[in-house]
Amino acid sequence: MSSLSTMPKPRPGARPITLYGIRNCDTVRAARAWLIAHGHNVAFHDFKQAGVPADRLADWVHALGWERLLNRQGTTWRKLDGALRDAVVDAASAMQLLRAQPSVIKRPVVEWGDGAVTVGFDAAAWAAR
Repeated sequence: MSSLSTMPKPRPGARPITLYGIRNCDTVRAARAWLIAHGHNVAFHDFKQAGVPADRLADWVHALGWERLLNRQGTTWRKLDGALRDAVVDAASAMQLLRAQPSVIKRPVVEWGDGAVTVGFDAAAWAAR
């Protein structure tokens, strides 16, 4: 039996969810697998291949705040030149860095079909949605 036959089909009428991240990120893979396993229609946008959509980034910063989007725990942030890190002081400077270095965006960013935006993977919170 193929594993595809055991996968739930997307719910009828479900609005698509867009998951933004990096394909080889373990958290993104887990989030994507969770969404598919729960029958969600998921579109995936890879920052490494398609870049950071500037119009979406502004919306995410507005909805979540630039501080929540900026991953200061990751390797990319730690490897940045100190002057670059120190220059991130507001939304404009953060967005400039997030566009130039997509790996510093906390992942995944999810645009839910109802217009909500979240960052990070939290299975319990997602199940409550």
